[in-house]
Amino acid sequence: MNKPLLLAWVAAIIATLGSLYFSEVMHFIPCTLCWYQRIFMYPLTVILGIAFYRNDQGIYRYVLPISIIGMLISGYHTLLQKLPYLQQFEMCTTGVPCSKDYINWLGFITIPLLAFIAFTVITVSLILIARSQRS
Repeated sequence: MNKPLLLAWVAAIIATLGSLYFSEVMHFIPCTLCWYQRIFMYPLTVILGIAFYRNDQGIYRYVLPISIIGMLISGYHTLLQKLPYLQQFEMCTTGVPCSKDYINWLGFITIPLLAFIAFTVITVSLILIARSQRS
């Protein structure tokens, strides 16, 4: 069993189900940056699941760029919410502002931070897989 690949897949599942819970159960309307994060996270649930089932050790070649881009978007989104100075560069011009905090657990845990953590777990797991392939 490939534990890093399983960890990456579980992180993608939790992130996907979490975002669906926030929008479909809690009725939080996703902002533009949230949609971009979903675009990068949702396919990972399926792709990593298939890779785990097939024990595909080369999956990092395809998934790592997707995960890194998602991590950058969610990192920027987190900074946008936490640093008032960055709000002047906010990309969301219609609908829900990207700087809006639907949740703010413990004073710093927001939805984009949760996505950032998930993308980071996936990225680190894939880097571990890549390193094991090179040795």
